[in-house]
Amino acid sequence: MLHKKIIFVLIFILLFGVRVSALSEGDLSAKSAIVINASTNEIVFEKNAYQKRSMASITKIMTGVLAVESGKMNETVNITAEMCGAEGTSIGLKAGYKIRFYDLLCGMMLESGNDAANAVAIFLAGSQENFAKKMNEKAAEIGMKNTHFVTPSGLDDKEHYTTCYDMALLGSYAMKLDLFREICSLKTKKVDFIEPDITVTFSNHNRLLRSYDGAVGIKTGFTKKSGRCLVSAAERDEAMFIAVTLSAGDDWNDHRKMLDYAFESVKRKDIYIRYPKTVKVMGGVLQEVKIDPTQYPVKFSYQGSGEITQRVYLSPFVYAPLKAGDKLGKVELFYDKKIIKTVYLTAAQNCDAQNETYVPKKSLLQKIKDFFALKITD
Repeated sequence: MLHKKIIFVLIFILLFGVRVSALSEGDLSAKSAIVINASTNEIVFEKNAYQKRSMASITKIMTGVLAVESGKMNETVNITAEMCGAEGTSIGLKAGYKIRFYDLLCGMMLESGNDAANAVAIFLAGSQENFAKKMNEKAAEIGMKNTHFVTPSGLDDKEHYTTCYDMALLGSYAMKLDLFREICSLKTKKVDFIEPDITVTFSNHNRLLRSYDGAVGIKTGFTKKSGRCLVSAAERDEAMFIAVTLSAGDDWNDHRKMLDYAFESVKRKDIYIRYPKTVKVMGGVLQEVKIDPTQYPVKFSYQGSGEITQRVYLSPFVYAPLKAGDKLGKVELFYDKKIIKTVYLTAAQNCDAQNETYVPKKSLLQKIKDFFALKITD
């Protein structure tokens, strides 16, 4: 009798123990919602994800992306009266203040300062209008087909709108930028202004960073017109998901439900990349050097059943001298023909040149190019 009970329990576990908890539209308070796999942009769950809605301060994700990609993190921003004149949330900027651009960005992303967003826009583009053009150009590049930006902060405007799907694409793109991810995952940030001599502490409004396992971002938002808006990101065991809600009554719990559902349904795979183990060396004390990939195997998470392929880029030979860690080539990994990861191939050992005066032999075509280049210089 005991054996029968054990067998019954095992059968029950096999049949029901691995099932993913169901999630339905009625389980969420949000009028529009989505959760996607950040590696593949596969949709795990969606509810009215393509309906256009206002987006409030999650707008600042795009402002943050353009700021990070500007490469001006260490530059000084001189605050003008035009930058300070913002409605809503503020970090207290005043004309004459000076602040490092990186710190300004932290104030925008953590405290959701509208004045900080305006300052970022004017510093990078000269005006909010010019910056909005850059925002829309970037949106088109990312594939956000149903989004239009007017302001850098997210203040309401009838022509300022997005969809959950578009914001999920933006969130996925943004979290691949290391510096953006670093900033939006900060719980607090202590900032010293250059002028005046004051120190402030910015606190992140994203409660999930403190209450959800694996939460790493991204941005909250609210206006009376848009309601509560939230874009979140969470990562566990190298699987990351992006969740978005627009016009939600209980966004924190909406996101917990969607992210839980996503993590329960994820499939994981180790991809063992294929690459040559050595490469020939020209002019070196060694005839060949060993190759190391920067990641092996590659941890990959996915929801569907797409095909995984890889493409190797490596010259048949390299020139000495080489140092261990020098990049020699790369392997691109694809899922359903979309690139998901680039793994670099590096030298696993040092290789000195045969002599210090060694110069690689040039082809006839290169010699001709060099000749004309010298003529032009003269």
